[in-house]
Amino acid sequence: MMFADLALARRIERADAINAKAGAPAHPGSATLDAGGGVAVFVGAASPLTHAVGIGLDGPVRDAELSGIEAFFRSRGAPVTFDLSPLADAALFEALGQRGYRITEFNNVLVRRLAGMEITFTPRVRRAIAGEDDVWAHVLGEGFFETAELTDEEMDIGRDLFRMSGAICYLASVDGAAGAGAALTVRDGLATLCADGVIARFRRLGLQRELIAARLNEALAQGCDLATASTLPGSQSQRNYERMGFGVVYTKVTLAAA
Repeated sequence: MMFADLALARRIERADAINAKAGAPAHPGSATLDAGGGVAVFVGAASPLTHAVGIGLDGPVRDAELSGIEAFFRSRGAPVTFDLSPLADAALFEALGQRGYRITEFNNVLVRRLAGMEITFTPRVRRAIAGEDDVWAHVLGEGFFETAELTDEEMDIGRDLFRMSGAICYLASVDGAAGAGAALTVRDGLATLCADGVIARFRRLGLQRELIAARLNEALAQGCDLATASTLPGSQSQRNYERMGFGVVYTKVTLAAA
């Protein structure tokens, strides 16, 4: 069982910050700002990928840095959103509370050690290849938004993830039909499993668990010692990750300006 200390939180959140920054260039008009030990990323005013991550893990964050992050987002017409680890500097939460921020979401961060793990057979999973960005983005979008009719903005979320530097994307199929997708990044020996999406009619067929296994196989091949993922608390995704040997190490909070 992993112990959630500051060193582990820094490792996970810094990987998230690197991933967020790496994904920005794929989107026209994107921008990033290094601040508070983390990064603020803009990839569209309505995108859930537009947020600040990794802030406050290196100690106190100055008011001027918070004002700079707010100006970065507001000047681009985007809401100001922070995804924060509970191990961030306590004064940061107080400062954001004084600025009128409210909690909008929680996400559980899960981790598993890879030492001693055996390779798992995943016959329904393959890597997505160049040129399949729309296929992969549509699978994720349909799984997330619960509709096959996706807007360009909704498709762009998946496209940006697919084109992110360092991302390895996967598709899972049943009888030749793509029913689920997911992605993996590796940063300094830490494998981040992300962007899991399963289309409704393909759920409860074990596709997500095969996608988890395929990405863990790749993490082992790349010499990773740890793997991490984030899920909504109590979700089916959390249960699937726990069945694959992951455990919750902490719960992140999303704070948005009122």
